[in-house]
Parts: sequence; structure tokens; C-alpha cells
Amino acid sequence: MSLTYLLMLCALLGCMALLDHRFRLLFWHDARRAALTMAAGLVFFLLWDFAGIGLGIFFRAENELMTGVLLAPELPLEELFFLAFLCYQTLVLYTLVRRLLAGSGRTWRWEQQA
Repeated sequence: MSLTYLLMLCALLGCMALLDHRFRLLFWHDARRAALTMAAGLVFFLLWDFAGIGLGIFFRAENELMTGVLLAPELPLEELFFLAFLCYQTLVLYTLVRRLLAGSGRTWRWEQQA
């Protein structure tokens, strides 16, 4: 049993929280809205995982970096932290890019891709 992967995920979550705090992007801007959005993302991805596990698509990979703690069959503890990091990172990056574009006076339009 090793805590390496779990500790790395926690460190990454901490780094996202530092960025969030520094630029007041999510939780330090509107904590209630950020918590609801994070919870919705976590629920969606957990349901996605349960569906994949139920269909026999997703399997738990055994390795020496993981704790071995399972929340459900084929669902390791680290998956919950990974999904939280995935949601948090996406929200931080989205909010940061949106603010940068708003600050530059530009707005994103699909027509600009051509």
C-alpha cells in the first residue's frame, strides 16, 4: 500500500487552490456557486465511471503507487481525487481564460476560427 499517487493528486489540488486564491477565480470569488459546479461535475463523472464499470469497460489497474482502498468494486479512492482535480482544473482554466479575454477587450466567437 502506497500513498504516492494520492499525495500527488492532493498536491495538484493544492496548486489549483493556490491559483484560485491568487486570482480569485472560483471558491474565493463565489464559493457557493463554485461548490455547486464542482459537485455537479463530480456527480456526472462518478455516474460515468459507474456506467463504465457496470458495462465492463473500466477496470482498476493494480500498481504499487496506489493505496488499494476501493470505494466500490473497480473504483479506487484515488479516482475520486482525480475527478475532483479534473473538475477543478477545468473550472480554473475556463475562468482564467474567460477573464483574460474579457480584459483584452476580445470575446471568443466561433466565426474567428476560420
